[in-house]
Amino acid sequence: MKIKKHIKLSFTNSAEMTELYRSLKIDYPKFFKMDGLSKLGFLASELIFKDDENRFTYSENMAMAFFNHASSLDIDTQYQETIRDNENYFPSPSLFVYTLPNIVAGEIAIRNKIFGETFFYICKLFDATQIVGTVKNSFQEKSTNAVLAAWIEHFENKREVLMMLVENGEEGMEFTEEQLIKLYNN
Repeated sequence: MKIKKHIKLSFTNSAEMTELYRSLKIDYPKFFKMDGLSKLGFLASELIFKDDENRFTYSENMAMAFFNHASSLDIDTQYQETIRDNENYFPSPSLFVYTLPNIVAGEIAIRNKIFGETFFYICKLFDATQIVGTVKNSFQEKSTNAVLAAWIEHFENKREVLMMLVENGEEGMEFTEEQLIKLYNN
């Protein structure tokens, strides 16, 4: 297995994510309705698939395996504020939609027409062993020829994503725990 492409992004605030979106000249209005976790994954996937002639042809042959620590706590906290006070109760459907961490995978799948298996794991810490093992297991499915793998964290002051396109091929860098740790720490 080889890492065909990878991207690491880190932002100090949401405005920086919007600025990157606009600089990429992407025409996808749903971006502005997404929560921060989905925006992070979406932007990374746009950069991974940028100039990829196969972008919309992965279909059922691509799996997605995403990981983080905080799940969807950022948006969960915002949603909790809309239902906390019984006297001023205003549940927000626009927030509720994003109270599951796997919505980011759904946004990427819709955009790129990916129909393969999708996983979202919540971990105590970044765990290269678990990520590599999960991606390797994804290739046990005979039809899987690529995995979009990512560590995506959006909570409090942390907005970071490391995304990789991993394929069974000869081109790219080795997909190992050591390589993954290097990519994460750089």
